[in-house]
Amino acid sequence: MTATSRADFAGVRTLAIGPERDGQRLDNCLAALLKGVPRSLIYRLLRTGQVRVNGKRAKPDTRLAEGDLLRIPPVRTAERDSAAPPSGQPERLAAAVIYEDRDFLVIDKPSGIASHGGSGISHGAIELLRAARPRDHLELVHRLDRDTSGVLVFARTRAGLTGLQALIREGATTKQYLCLLDGRLPRARVDVNAPLRKSVLQGGERMVRVADDGKAALTFFREVERYPGASLVEATLGTGRTHQIRVHAAHIGHPIAGDDKYGDKAANRRFRALGLKRLFLHAARFEFELGGKAYGFSAPLPDDLRGVLDALDAQPR
Repeated sequence: MTATSRADFAGVRTLAIGPERDGQRLDNCLAALLKGVPRSLIYRLLRTGQVRVNGKRAKPDTRLAEGDLLRIPPVRTAERDSAAPPSGQPERLAAAVIYEDRDFLVIDKPSGIASHGGSGISHGAIELLRAARPRDHLELVHRLDRDTSGVLVFARTRAGLTGLQALIREGATTKQYLCLLDGRLPRARVDVNAPLRKSVLQGGERMVRVADDGKAALTFFREVERYPGASLVEATLGTGRTHQIRVHAAHIGHPIAGDDKYGDKAANRRFRALGLKRLFLHAARFEFELGGKAYGFSAPLPDDLRGVLDALDAQPR
C-alpha cells in the first residue's frame, strides 16, 4: 500500500493491504493513510459503513490482513482541516514523554485527555502527539480511559506495534494500576475472577457489567496503604477488558473513589470534600519483554491524587 496524496482524498479508493499493514487495526490504518483527518471523522465513516473491508462493513478494531481490499470513501477537505488542536495541548503531551527509543514512545498521560479522538472528542493523546511531532510515525498500542492518568505506550515502528500488541493479546505483559477504593478490603489481597459483558443503555451510554455470559476477566487487588474509610490498592490486570478494574472494584463492594459511572454517590461526595476532582485511577507500571529486551515504564502518582491521600492521612484513624 502506497502513500496517498491530498488530491486522492476527493474520490473513492480501493486499496490492497500490503505486508507492512498486515495485522494493523483498521482505525489506525485509516489514521495513517488519511493524514490530518480528525479521528472523530474517521470513526464516523466507520460507524456509518462508508469504509469497507472486502466489501463488508468493519469495526474500528478489525485487524487487517495482507491482501484485504480496503474501500475508503471521499473525505472533504473542509472537514479535514476544520479542527486544530487546542493551543498548548500538543506541547503539554510532548512534555509528558517519559521514554523513547527506536520502537517506542511512552508518556505519563494526564487525566482528562482521551487516548484518541472520537465520540465527540476531536483530539486525543495520539492526535496531539502527532501534531507535536509531525516527523514521527506514531501508533497507539493500547488505551487508557480519559479520566485515567499514567503510562501510555505508542509504537514508532510496525515491529514495535505488532510485537507489543501480540504480547498484550497473549497476556504476556504486566500492567499495574494504583487506585483508591472506598472502605477497607477484607484481606490484604483479593483476586476477582468475574466475567464482564458490555452493554449499551438507552441513550447510548456504554456500561460494563459482571455477567455469566461475559468474557473472562481477572484482576488482582493488593492493599498498599490503609486510610480512614479508604484503601490505596495496587491492581494488576490478568486480562484487559473495558473498565475492568472499575467494575471489579464495584463488584466486591469497594468502588473506586471518584467513579461517577460505577461508584457510590455518597462516598464520592465525601472524597470530593477531600479535594478529589476525578477518578482515582492511575496506570503506574507497564512491563514486558520484546526482542530480547526487557522494558519497564513507570509513572509516579500525580500531585492531585497525592493531595487526596494527604487529606485522608490527616483525618483521625
